Amino acid sequence: MWAFRSLLLTWGLLAATVQSWRPCTDLLPLDLLARALPHPGQAPPTQVQMVQSGGSRGLRLAGAVPTALSFPASQIFTNCDYFPAEFSLVTTIKIPRLRQKRNEYIFSMVEEKSDSLVLGLRASENQLHLLSSSPGTGGRSRLRFKEVGLDDNRWHTVVLAITGPYATLTIDCGPPLELKQVRTFPSALSTRGSRFFIGSRRRWRGRFSGLLRQLVLLPGSDATPRVCPTSDPSLAELSVPQVLKSTHLQPDLHGPDYPHEAEARVTLGNPPPCSRAEQGQLWFNVQKKGLFICDRFTWRILLMNQERLDYVEDYQDLYTSSETFDVEVFSIPSEGLFMAAANRDSRPGSGIYKWTDGSFQLYQNISTQEARAWKHFTIDDKIFLVVANSREVEPELSVIYRWNQRRQRFLRHQTLETHAALDWEVFHIYNHSFLVVANHRRARDSSHNIHSVIYRWNPNTKLFEVNQTLPTSGAYDWEFFTVGPYHFLVVANTFDGQTTTISSTVYVWLDGCFQTFQNIPTVGATDWETFQIDGRFFLAVANSQKVSERSPSVYSINSTVYELNTLTQTFIRFQDILTHSAVDWEFFTVGEEKFLVVANSHDGSSYSLNSVIYRWQGYEGFVPVHSLPTFGCRDWEHFSTDEGSFLIYSSATSRLSKVFKLRTY
Repeated sequence: MWAFRSLLLTWGLLAATVQSWRPCTDLLPLDLLARALPHPGQAPPTQVQMVQSGGSRGLRLAGAVPTALSFPASQIFTNCDYFPAEFSLVTTIKIPRLRQKRNEYIFSMVEEKSDSLVLGLRASENQLHLLSSSPGTGGRSRLRFKEVGLDDNRWHTVVLAITGPYATLTIDCGPPLELKQVRTFPSALSTRGSRFFIGSRRRWRGRFSGLLRQLVLLPGSDATPRVCPTSDPSLAELSVPQVLKSTHLQPDLHGPDYPHEAEARVTLGNPPPCSRAEQGQLWFNVQKKGLFICDRFTWRILLMNQERLDYVEDYQDLYTSSETFDVEVFSIPSEGLFMAAANRDSRPGSGIYKWTDGSFQLYQNISTQEARAWKHFTIDDKIFLVVANSREVEPELSVIYRWNQRRQRFLRHQTLETHAALDWEVFHIYNHSFLVVANHRRARDSSHNIHSVIYRWNPNTKLFEVNQTLPTSGAYDWEFFTVGPYHFLVVANTFDGQTTTISSTVYVWLDGCFQTFQNIPTVGATDWETFQIDGRFFLAVANSQKVSERSPSVYSINSTVYELNTLTQTFIRFQDILTHSAVDWEFFTVGEEKFLVVANSHDGSSYSLNSVIYRWQGYEGFVPVHSLPTFGCRDWEHFSTDEGSFLIYSSATSRLSKVFKLRTY
């Protein structure tokens, strides 16, 4: 009520200064996109295509005429010729990656006779702009939101609210970004003689190249409470044209039949290359009776004759140069499947293996210092590997390597100071790339209570720079995950110098940095694994051993699966599973079935133990279904090739690692 009275007061003040001004339109959502589309029974414009992408429909300007979607401003401003001083815009868009200095208009309002811009919403590389003319001065004001990450070829719903001197931007129902304008939005912005242009500025230059699903003007209020929260924030709806909401396969007999485009092509036979050029293409595997889509790096399953896990078969004995603490399986577009092994010995170092003729073969050796983990990631189509070196010799350095396409090898790119590093995690937030290292112990004083470091990629220098530090206690592992619009990091704290019975911390991204979300009691935590099942979010911790100064070590203890409770907004205990110095969890699927496999490494007397595969059985939780003999098991990785699905485990006490094949029926 207060906001409504305030709004009426604002209108009264404006009416006193501008006698011709009064509320120009109803305080209802005005669907600008629907008004630009033809009415039922009219032929659709030939320059507009309907495209289905990611399961949702949008419109694309495809012809040579950038004015295909337009209408006069007088259609919505029926009482007078002034744009509201307080309003919000809601748009759902999918924008491909934009080049530097390229600007594309989501919509514009242009004075028809002079062709001057009255109002425009414009996207550029990682930025969003609202432009408006300044009445009486002939100048132009620009409101700019930086680092918004909209041009990532994904659907986003954006709410831009203007209230007095403040502008608020909400993306995918996430935390709002607020700016205070240098100039308050004009209170008497004339719309007389103007026309709305959807997806352009009335010119070829600046034409919108993405997909547009929703464009709504809401005079007088912030639309965010009307669309958020929602189960699908990237596709939140205030008003979407009916032709884009329809899911029928037959032509709409009551409305215009738009040209359709599926962002894919189908090929048959052997799998073609999967790179940026093939992104979105489909491949039908006759042997597996499955339909796959290229995500630029690998072929992802869309539809497949559902398989069930029958048994696990010994497939390959992989002898590495020394004991292996970690394996990282990844793909390089147009090159194939690779695996990086983190080996103990410095010479010849750690091995990079390539999947050749149905097995892993040594491809490259990289000198490392008691490597404990590898992490693969991509930035701007460049392929990187970062190693966690744990050898405690000053200076302690871990290294980032970059794939050299010409030499077909990984070459040194950057070194970073670390402290007995045990793990790296890579993640992306709002179009920015980050690395976080698990610093386990500082060499000079043997302290476990030190800071782990988050690094941020600088696109100008092409290097990682320190972004934030977080206090950790014998950090062993990091895991990044996203729930709705929120981003989380969880650390596995192992030892504080006295005991392993300590807390591990979940952090949440707020106001540009990670802040504590929840502390979870753990016992020598060595790994976190996050996964979703039927819309439920889980975290599984591997607890390795119970150590204290006053009692002997205990290795056979419970590891725990936690579930996110959306009511309390905390992770609560879901299931305890008895493990034996567990050091890794790996979640994987076979058909519709979900599995967890644990790396049991030691029971206090032997390293020769069974590691166990657990199957998800709903209310019962995870139930053991297969026991696999392992020796000093340290890490599990699941991967798939044309030959089928596989598990590989590394041994921290032997040169022998093993590949298992998952036999299905």
